[in-house]
Amino acid sequence: MSTHEDVLSSENLPHEPERATLEGKNKFMGFWFFLGGETVLFASLFGTYLALKNSFGEAEGTPSQDLFGLPLVFIMTMILLTSSLTSVYAIYHMKNHAFKKMMVWFGITVLLGAAFLGLEVYEFNHYVHDYGHTFTAHAFGSAFYALVGFHGAHVAFGLGWFIVLMIRNARRGLNLYNAPKFYLASLYWHFIDVVWVFIFTVVYLMGKVG
Repeated sequence: MSTHEDVLSSENLPHEPERATLEGKNKFMGFWFFLGGETVLFASLFGTYLALKNSFGEAEGTPSQDLFGLPLVFIMTMILLTSSLTSVYAIYHMKNHAFKKMMVWFGITVLLGAAFLGLEVYEFNHYVHDYGHTFTAHAFGSAFYALVGFHGAHVAFGLGWFIVLMIRNARRGLNLYNAPKFYLASLYWHFIDVVWVFIFTVVYLMGKVG
């Protein structure tokens, strides 16, 4: 049950509403434990990819130098990094208690994230139909789709998180109960963006070098 402090109007909220309650602080602690586990998972996938990136076995496979198209991946990277910036603007407005502006910027973040996912689906479809680069074709394909696809699943989860928060709180406004949820969703989105920077470097840039 929400307390009186939980439902304070936006005008009366403290400067950092996401940390103003014990519940909010506990959510932060749990979130960092969660990210620690996620970091270990991604580190394992990166290690697996680096070990198998040139493993085709008896099957014929397209080397990463010929497979990856950097222009498309660069556009995807710029879109995702821009979405991280728009989420920063959303949190800025949250701290200034401008709920509607916060929702607008989170909406833009969702649109950019959806555009990224759409381009990733197009990329995967291109690899499968034009190069036969599938998950089961060879070890390289399995490692690639496990790493990049796992990241894509996290992007989809992050989008769902934003959308649910926005729908559930559209009429409630900002309060001490939902402020930590918006803030942690933004932190999660930054984590996804950081992981993509590593994917762009390790998978695509290093892949083009060979």
